[in-house]
Amino acid sequence: MSELKFVITGTAGVGKSTAINAISDIPPINTDAETTDELQALKQTTTVAFDFGEVVLDEDTQIRLYGTPGQERFRHMWEIIADGALGLIILVDNTRADPVADMNMYIDNFAELIDATAFVVGVTRWDQNGKASLDQYFTALEQRGLFAPVIETDPRSRDDVVLLLDSLMSVLEFA
Repeated sequence: MSELKFVITGTAGVGKSTAINAISDIPPINTDAETTDELQALKQTTTVAFDFGEVVLDEDTQIRLYGTPGQERFRHMWEIIADGALGLIILVDNTRADPVADMNMYIDNFAELIDATAFVVGVTRWDQNGKASLDQYFTALEQRGLFAPVIETDPRSRDDVVLLLDSLMSVLEFA
């Protein structure tokens, strides 16, 4: 069986665990712990190691999805999780103070993976008084000499998460 490993990353509360829960064909594995810092106002638990889910494409192929912890203090886990990955999904919360800077921070931290493979950007909370337009994300990518699909995404929607995965696999196919 062929196993494809993809990583989903982004800030705490952006929807990484939710996206994996929305699409996984198995009960997802979550490593959540009670939130004890400034995130308490946003959510009760947070991922401290990784989330894991699987999607069966056909009898010979399955996708393994790994969600990173969002807080930078767990950054040491990002490299471990990214090892051996075929591609990256960056989720960006469009209601944060500077979501384009958030995207750039994850691009910087996953530069080695991005250089070796491909990535897509899913913009969450698009409908909630967003701070950036799709053009601003594309311009930021263009300024870095990068190309990636940027897609409005609801991580609760299986269809939206499938679209992110389909886009990522298309970019990989033509890379």
